[in-house]
Amino acid sequence: MKQFYVLVIMFAFVQVFGQNEEAERKSMIRNEARRYTKMINYNVNPNTLNYDLRYQRLDLNLDPAQYFVSGTVTSHFVPNQNISSIYFDFSNVLTVSEVKYHGTNLSFTQLPTKEIKIDFPTSLASATLDSLTIKYSGAPDTSGSAGDAFTTSTQGGKPVLFTLSEPYGAQEWFPTKQSMNDKIEKLDIKITTPNQYNVASNGKLFSETMLPGNKKLTFWQTNYPIPAYLVALGITNYTKFNDVMGTPPFPFVNYVYPSTANNSSTMANINWTKDIMNVFEENFGPYPYRNEKYGHMEFGWGGGMEHSTMSSMGGFSKSLIAHELAHQWFGDKVTTGAWNDIWLNEGFATFGAHLANEKLLMTNSQFMSFLSDEMNFVTSSAGGSVYVNDANLGSTNAVFDSRLTYSKGGYVVRMLKWILGDAVFYQALKEYHSRPNLAYNYVRTDDLKNSLLQSTGKDFTEFFNDWIYGQGYPTYQIKWNQTTDKVLRFKVGQTQSHPSVSFFKMPLPIKVNGTAGQVAYLVLNNNSNNQNFAEALTFTVASVQFNYENQIITKGSTVTKDTSILAVNDASKNEIRIYPNPVKDQLSVDGITKDESYEIFSIDGKLVKSGTISCKNSIGVNTLPKGVYLLKIAEKNLKFIKE
Repeated sequence: MKQFYVLVIMFAFVQVFGQNEEAERKSMIRNEARRYTKMINYNVNPNTLNYDLRYQRLDLNLDPAQYFVSGTVTSHFVPNQNISSIYFDFSNVLTVSEVKYHGTNLSFTQLPTKEIKIDFPTSLASATLDSLTIKYSGAPDTSGSAGDAFTTSTQGGKPVLFTLSEPYGAQEWFPTKQSMNDKIEKLDIKITTPNQYNVASNGKLFSETMLPGNKKLTFWQTNYPIPAYLVALGITNYTKFNDVMGTPPFPFVNYVYPSTANNSSTMANINWTKDIMNVFEENFGPYPYRNEKYGHMEFGWGGGMEHSTMSSMGGFSKSLIAHELAHQWFGDKVTTGAWNDIWLNEGFATFGAHLANEKLLMTNSQFMSFLSDEMNFVTSSAGGSVYVNDANLGSTNAVFDSRLTYSKGGYVVRMLKWILGDAVFYQALKEYHSRPNLAYNYVRTDDLKNSLLQSTGKDFTEFFNDWIYGQGYPTYQIKWNQTTDKVLRFKVGQTQSHPSVSFFKMPLPIKVNGTAGQVAYLVLNNNSNNQNFAEALTFTVASVQFNYENQIITKGSTVTKDTSILAVNDASKNEIRIYPNPVKDQLSVDGITKDESYEIFSIDGKLVKSGTISCKNSIGVNTLPKGVYLLKIAEKNLKFIKE
């Protein structure tokens, strides 16, 4: 969705980045919530399901000094069944004067449901490309339900016009199809204005042509599939900056107010977009609209909106720039297929801003503080799901919940990274938004889950059930002690903040500090409550840290050295343990009394070795690449590190 998330949630972070950022974030939440009332009753208009909208051409006359739109919209479509009429989502305030079809006028009806129904003289055949043109004019709706999708105002004493159509505002200024199942495959935007104004929009600028009567025709075109809510315009006396970014380079185009163009610090932030673009291309894959451009058009809303190829910006903080840019991959290239799954847009874009903090904007200690503040915000209430249930679609606070949709959604993405490891995670993200059935299409949470399974071999069904559909967070009680032979033993208990989740199965991050400065990093696969673990070490432990880099969401967890752990574990003489860990060549297994079959899996869930071991033998692992592995033996799951 449109982004406002400026990475400032808690007061400490506000101190780092400025108090105005928190106000900007809250303003954007309010604005998003207000716009959502445009079409609250459905994700899909059933009247528009019988055709595929292939192409639209907007030929509009606009003057930012006048709150008025006139012109024509030509739509090319392919029926998926024989049809005798066609519907478009369209305002009932604007007036349609004619509908042309192959040179003849068609009968039509504008409906109070914000639709136009057009009747054909004879039935149109299925699977045949056809087209029609709608001519209309008027002042777009200004009522609360319209959400200010079409706005005129002033900047620096000059008129300005801008649009912001998410989620259902496109129908307020042009006839289109807004259901979350059909992107427009190609779009031409031809805007006639008084010649003193510049027009910013999606795609590539093809021409600016001077016309009689001090008019100018500006022609933008995008050949990437685009949802109607991401079609956008900005019109004023913009100062234009044409540059390049990326490797190999592609156009970097910015349309800003003259006052902004004269602000050196703001322009420096805009230029910083090149740096974060490089980071995102390295981790997310090539920018999705390289054949056209990326850039910004300034507008009058607080915050920003991720319009395809050209984000609309009410400010230019680096966190906001990062968030809107991340949306080009997550929200624009792959777009939530229902507003219930809005976290697929906003959670990933929030994570993109995390990445900017981690790689470019913060020291490690500042980033850890930021994550701590985010976690405190997420856990400030015991319940609430990231997924928006149908029953809550009427609640704007539920749909645009900064704690759940944005902050928790972003942290869930971070936890996926922890579970998979950086290399596997980022490769899986690249594959997710590049799959032929998902790229430039609509997606749901199950599409992400299935893509992750295909990429990594790991089934995240339970993870998403807990963290997206379920509510709350876990609190851990971790007890530890070390035996005389340096085996570190743990007992891990867990409580849940909300009854919707009976248990959070998670790999737990543990940092072990030795008395002589040694450090070991462990992962405890916590699959049941009050679970015991044993890890063979080569040094004496001084302290144990849990969640040492804020890898997972938790609150109120404790880590305690407890002598009772030794008694419990020593009572189990046949407990299985492995050593050395880390291991180079031979992995010894203690605690088995007979031949046991075993399997070794890589961290991404792939089986890499199997066999049988007796109580007197060890397992050869010298041929395994360096990394983290899971040994399954005698109904135990034991993690080890291959050096």
